[in-house]
Amino acid sequence: MDKRTFLKSIGLAAGSFPFLGFDFNRNEAFPYSLLPKSIQKGDTVGIISPSAATADRMEFTYAKEAMEALGFKVKLGENLKNRFGHLAGTDEERANDLNQMFSDQEVKAVIGIRGGSGAARILPMIDYATIKANPKPLLGYSDITALHCAIYSQTGMITFHGQNGTGSWNSFNVKQFEKVFFEKELVTYQNEMTKGDDLVTKGNRIQTLKGGTAEGVILGGNLTVLTALSGTPYYPDFHNSILFIEDIGEDPYRIDRMMSTLHLNGTLGKIKGFIFGQCSGCTPGGGYGSFTVDQIMDHYILPLGIPAYTGAMIGHIPRQFIIPVGAKVRMDSDAGTFSLTESVFS
Repeated sequence: MDKRTFLKSIGLAAGSFPFLGFDFNRNEAFPYSLLPKSIQKGDTVGIISPSAATADRMEFTYAKEAMEALGFKVKLGENLKNRFGHLAGTDEERANDLNQMFSDQEVKAVIGIRGGSGAARILPMIDYATIKANPKPLLGYSDITALHCAIYSQTGMITFHGQNGTGSWNSFNVKQFEKVFFEKELVTYQNEMTKGDDLVTKGNRIQTLKGGTAEGVILGGNLTVLTALSGTPYYPDFHNSILFIEDIGEDPYRIDRMMSTLHLNGTLGKIKGFIFGQCSGCTPGGGYGSFTVDQIMDHYILPLGIPAYTGAMIGHIPRQFIIPVGAKVRMDSDAGTFSLTESVFS
């Protein structure tokens, strides 16, 4: 994921956009959340590409077939297969596909085909009034974090941080999808751990940084994308929230810089709990005195004195949680779990 390209383009997303009368003081205790309508098998879902272009044409087939295997009819975005530099079409084309899917009464949910970079460029072009009038699930992760943050900050609508259309639809992810969307379960998110042939269990282990429980609205996503939105109208209010983050392919010094941003912009001082997912390929790249990601988390999170743990199944990994961004949750950092406390659908 070429996130450095994204960082260079973030300035294009920072333009002003009417706040549509939305109450930005809603987080005094728990924020008001706009609930998307529920979906069921047989509904039509729309596939869009708000970020990077897809180079392999077979990926479009995989995404369509995955949605059909889940029981849906599929509508492809008009500009889904376009290309403009590294992007999946011009900013206007990508924004139009998103806006059209939310205005289309036939489409009941929207899924991003992939991440990459570029979603922040379309934030000023999104029709937030239409989204607010037609609340429906939006699913995706990585660069789609920009959409999760913007839609929540502008409308209060819950969106879903989880598998992209071209991602791995393995048994774990399919079961997560069914629990969240079809069974409408108040899911408890707990890592799936398999011991294998080793003497001790090593995969998907959590580390408790500070024990305890906390309740709040869960917000966050990809750390690089999230911090790049700092200072824009599309950055959420994290007051009394549970912050979750993840990343991929970042040297620890970059993780340190981004955590410093969350400290300096006041985010870390507002949150009630912290969940770090998995940072794939984030090991020190050599050099004298390099921090580890563990050390960085200790430095920024331990002084907060709030419940916190690392290692959740969130991130660029094959088996991952589907998290309703903006939902009310209760976390237990000793157990390494968080649970939905209210329905996320209207």
